[in-house]
Amino acid sequence: MRMNPLALWPAAARARIHGVLTDIDDTLTTDGAITPDALDALHRLRAAGLPVFAITGRPAGWSEAFALAWPVDAIVAENGAVALWRGSSGELCRDYLQDAATRAANFRQLQATAQRVLAELPQTRLATDSPGRETDIAIDHSEFAQLDEADIARVVQLMKGEGLNATVSSIHINGWIGGHDKLAGARWIVQSRLGRALDGELDRWVYVGDSTNDARMFDHFPHSVGVANVARFWNALAHHPRYVAQGERGAGFAEVADAVLNAQATGPA
Repeated sequence: MRMNPLALWPAAARARIHGVLTDIDDTLTTDGAITPDALDALHRLRAAGLPVFAITGRPAGWSEAFALAWPVDAIVAENGAVALWRGSSGELCRDYLQDAATRAANFRQLQATAQRVLAELPQTRLATDSPGRETDIAIDHSEFAQLDEADIARVVQLMKGEGLNATVSSIHINGWIGGHDKLAGARWIVQSRLGRALDGELDRWVYVGDSTNDARMFDHFPHSVGVANVARFWNALAHHPRYVAQGERGAGFAEVADAVLNAQATGPA
């Protein structure tokens, strides 16, 4: 499948967008930090009344500060398992997809699987954000450690062999227990925070991502955009984004925000 430039996204479709779902690492952030253009894009989307939900494989602990500081409506962390948002009084609010007993039982199995991966593949290491993880495990493949494709595939195989779901982001290999994923997390947070059924209004939302763990979202949403660095994973994607921004990472996200807001400023929703 060829990459369709963002310029081919019809203005009439962009003008109808009333919400944004986005990955975080290498989509909203650049080299691990949010850049001024991406942060400004979030502020402009909020000022226009468009809710923004960030859906990430990052842990709940890592996400807490950003849920409080960024102008997003919520962050769904750990691939759909934990939601965090800033309350009306500025407090951090949190909710879980699984109950406490389920999380405790799963945590024990997850930690045992992590130790098996580390033992059988001594070249692997846990992601540095692992202490903040509550419902999944993560092996670093591109953030502070480097694994080749064969090692990544072996980690995925080991996780699945232990009964885990496994997915590969731009930096980590994530494993978790349960039927949730980024799409389930998106449905959950839209229902929870907005009281609306996401699947009944898919053509009013845009999803922005960059990696193989975004493939299901790219397929499910009629309006999906990959930032330019999605090219790194293009051949490995089971489903591709409808459009690709010219800019990489945060610059690409800002480009998507511009496309939506400019269309809405010039045409009826």
